[in-house]
Amino acid sequence: MLDHAVAVLTTARVPSPEADSELLVAHVLGLSRGQVQARAVTGTQVDAEQRHAVLELVERRAAREPLQHLTGVAAFRSLELRVGPGVFVPRPETELVAQVAIDALLAVPGGSPRAVDLGTGSGAIALALATEVAHAEVFAVEVSPRAFIWARENLERVGASNLRLVFADLGAALPELDGTVDVVVSNPPYIPLGAIPRDPEVRLHDPEIALYGGPDGLDVVRAVSTSARRLLRPGGILVLEHGELQGADIRALLTADGWSAPATTRDLLGRDRATTVLR
Repeated sequence: MLDHAVAVLTTARVPSPEADSELLVAHVLGLSRGQVQARAVTGTQVDAEQRHAVLELVERRAAREPLQHLTGVAAFRSLELRVGPGVFVPRPETELVAQVAIDALLAVPGGSPRAVDLGTGSGAIALALATEVAHAEVFAVEVSPRAFIWARENLERVGASNLRLVFADLGAALPELDGTVDVVVSNPPYIPLGAIPRDPEVRLHDPEIALYGGPDGLDVVRAVSTSARRLLRPGGILVLEHGELQGADIRALLTADGWSAPATTRDLLGRDRATTVLR
């Protein structure tokens, strides 16, 4: 069954056919990926109903439906988040962005640092901050009704009592916090309208509101810059995810907005991924 699944996904040019096959089998059988690998070695039998369920999911994955939509979960750092249609699936590279924000939050002196995640989507970054910096006060803002439902479910599943989820446009959210926030973090939509994502999983299944940022891709970045300047205290830090070719443009935009000390961090593949600036 695994060999068949790998062959189908390889033919469909799915980027990681072996891993995806094992994860789909694990999902159907209620096992871990390691347990699936072990049972394949020992020749464990699978009943007809389970086999049918696996092969149906394999065909859907071959049609480039996201793996996370099929299993209903996405891993993010130490978290397992619920995802599906209507919400952006968190990516591994965003874990670096969360780490930069976590490091900044841990460096804040005093007992209860405050962070805001603008455009939280599934809640991935905000929940990482809330669970890994348990003494922090975290706010997560989302304007998409469909994404907000997923974020609320993830908050309930994780049970982070130090996180408050807010349904609002990021441009006007949380005026009561103006000038009191230590860290603002955001993974905004930053794809230019004329650019078409290569991967069908992104192009066909991620919500457009989470992908496209206007003609140059920076419309929402500008809104984040304005809101973050309002929210942050003097000396506070903005952490912003962006595309690998946007680092210079982001630094120039933020510098023009009056931010200081712009610096861009590269991801594990050596690509520009996050820019930080100080209020």
